[in-house]
Amino acid sequence: MKKTSEIFVAGHRGLVGSAIFRHLKAEGYTNLITRSHAELDLSDQTAVNAFFDEEKPEYVFLAAARVGGIMANNTYPADFIRVNLLIQTHIIDAAYRHGVEKLLFLGSSCIYPRLAPQPMKEEYLLTGPLEPTNSAYAVAKIAGIEMCRSYNRQHGTSFLPVMPTNLYGPNDNFDLMTSHALPAFIRKFHLAKMAAEGDREAIAKDEDCFGPIPADIRISLSVNNPRVILWGTGQPKREFLYADDLAHACVWLMNNYEESDLINIGTGEDKSIRELAEIAKAVVGFKGDLIFDSSKPDGMPRKLLDVSKLNALGWQAETGVEEGLRRTYQWYLNRQACSL
Repeated sequence: MKKTSEIFVAGHRGLVGSAIFRHLKAEGYTNLITRSHAELDLSDQTAVNAFFDEEKPEYVFLAAARVGGIMANNTYPADFIRVNLLIQTHIIDAAYRHGVEKLLFLGSSCIYPRLAPQPMKEEYLLTGPLEPTNSAYAVAKIAGIEMCRSYNRQHGTSFLPVMPTNLYGPNDNFDLMTSHALPAFIRKFHLAKMAAEGDREAIAKDEDCFGPIPADIRISLSVNNPRVILWGTGQPKREFLYADDLAHACVWLMNNYEESDLINIGTGEDKSIRELAEIAKAVVGFKGDLIFDSSKPDGMPRKLLDVSKLNALGWQAETGVEEGLRRTYQWYLNRQACSL
């Protein structure tokens, strides 16, 4: 990409898209194209085609998607498969029809089989059953990968599907009904810390910034010694990548990777959910009890990506999970200090 190339970042307000946008801007790219959902509904094919007619982007980062944690995926599977299929279908097809030079499609590590050998290599895709709690979302992302491959094969496009591991960072989703693990940990520990300190004003401010507090959590905040309860046993292991590291990898691949094969993006290291929760607890400074509710589902027992392919190309993640969580929590606190 040239510094003056027309670059469309789809989903620029989300966790991944905002990180890519920040990184491109910091690297001196001057023609960045963005649209909010209010400005452009990516599930509307006519609107997407009109946008590509008008803006004529040369490069596309497809980071727009409906995402959520285990509860959201398990509760709203129809929404996850429908919205994601529509978004990626419209953008990938429009990119082909309007001559986009290169497109990078962001998938998810949940595409791999539930009991895939660990760490998970790119070739393990479609070798076994998916994790039931997020299979609808995974099927949509698998369809996106196959679309990229099929358009490349039939039309000679350069569409690159990449599979990031679990992500976290600034602009993450902290809604406790739909968030992923780490942002949920940060918010739950922060709320419990404020409750233990008797700071009801801070709890009200948090709700104004990040959305309603579910009734069961609100009840736990009303006692003298609030506890934090997390889903599952705490035993499953997860790999987490700081969003700004992912953004660096995506821009680096767009500029340096000439192939179009599926490629994993991650750290190559994982920790148990319990270990991650303890790190988040320490970062936030919550001193109370942490309890795991084993009656709730764990999801996949382990989800670690094999990143040897990416590492061999010369890219490695730089931000450790403790440092990444410190930066994310600081962003969370700064966000509360701002008027919305």
